Amino acid sequence: MLAYIHTCIHTYIHTYIHTYIHTYIHTYIHTYIHTYIHTYIHTYIHTYIHTYIHTYIHTYIHTYIHTYIHTYINTYIHTYIHTYIHTCTYIIHTYIHTYIHTYIHTYIHTYIHTYIHTYIHTYIHTYIHTYIHTYILYLSAIYIYNIYIHIYIYRQTQTYIYYNTIHTYIHTCIHVHTYIHTHHLRHVSAYIYIYIYIYIYRQTQM
Repeated sequence: MLAYIHTCIHTYIHTYIHTYIHTYIHTYIHTYIHTYIHTYIHTYIHTYIHTYIHTYIHTYIHTYIHTYIHTYINTYIHTYIHTYIHTCTYIIHTYIHTYIHTYIHTYIHTYIHTYIHTYIHTYIHTYIHTYIHTYILYLSAIYIYNIYIHIYIYRQTQTYIYYNTIHTYIHTCIHVHTYIHTHHLRHVSAYIYIYIYIYIYRQTQM
């Protein structure tokens, strides 16, 4: 009898209740609730919210904000800032060409052409033509004096070696004079030394 009761109860539990759980409830969960989730909520997410994002918000971004950026801000940049840049550029450019350029051409240019140029042509040029010219003439006088001395020695001794010394002195004088002096005076000095050669030749017959 006890075994029969145990069999009936166990059968009832495994058959009715288990069937109820696996059939009705499980079916309910997998059919109704799962369908609800996949149909209603999922459809809601993909239809309403997704449509909302792609339609309203996306349209808002591409229409209002995008238009705002391309119309207002872009116009602002190209109109106000561009005008500002061109105005500032014009002011700066005008400043450069008026004030700085005038400064360069007036003050500095005048300074260069007046003070420095005058300094070069007055002081330095005078220095070159006075001091160096005097120095060259002084050297020339010394060399010419030495030439006359060697001519005198040659006449007195009739020694050929003194003529070579004279020749060396003349060439030394020419080289010094050519190195230091100006182009014009080199031509003048060349004629002087030619006459000296002629004079030496006539005096010594060498």
